Amino acid sequence: MKFGIFAFVAGLIILISFEASAQQRVIAECTIEFSVSADSTSVDDAAFLASLRQSKKFIYVKGVQSRTDFVNPGFTQTVIHRKEAGATILREFGQNRFMTQLSKEEWMQENKRYEGVQMVETNETKVILNYNCKKARLMLTDGQTLDVFYVPNMVPSVRDYEFQFSVVPGLVLAYESTDQQNRKVSFTARRISFSPVQATRFDIPTTGYRVLEWTAPDSKD
Repeated sequence: MKFGIFAFVAGLIILISFEASAQQRVIAECTIEFSVSADSTSVDDAAFLASLRQSKKFIYVKGVQSRTDFVNPGFTQTVIHRKEAGATILREFGQNRFMTQLSKEEWMQENKRYEGVQMVETNETKVILNYNCKKARLMLTDGQTLDVFYVPNMVPSVRDYEFQFSVVPGLVLAYESTDQQNRKVSFTARRISFSPVQATRFDIPTTGYRVLEWTAPDSKD
């Protein structure tokens, strides 16, 4: 009898776990376009804010690959990330093109400020592109906090296309980040597509770029 009760309870736990995981859809292919903004009343930030209003950010996910494009009239940056294989960063300033390749270990070092990030759930919700999103607060080890809104029943096949998102259990549709001057910048999804992403988006250029060696964050000051 005891064995029968144990087997029933164990089976019930497995069934509940299966049903919970089955409710979360894994997104293996998607394209998300984000609008960019920042809150600042400083006169010194006028040019910065004007530039942001003309900026867009695109996230592409395909299997174990992701690509992030930040597009601005005077500057473009692309990060092509392959899970377990590091990343390639492409930067364009007018006619000048630069490429930096990072190993998996170097990519983790580049994002070390997000190591140990903790996520705290909140009761706040928001509807973005007709998806019900939950708000969470990311607590960085340096004391900084960043807010995200995510769809809990969807999870991308690559969760760390933005390194700090690796702890978020869903598809992020709005979030905060910081620039080099420690100003908070907000990104909000304005368009999303689950159509297949062209494999060529993840090709690494072989010509047209000047190769720059990666420099550890501690050495950039």
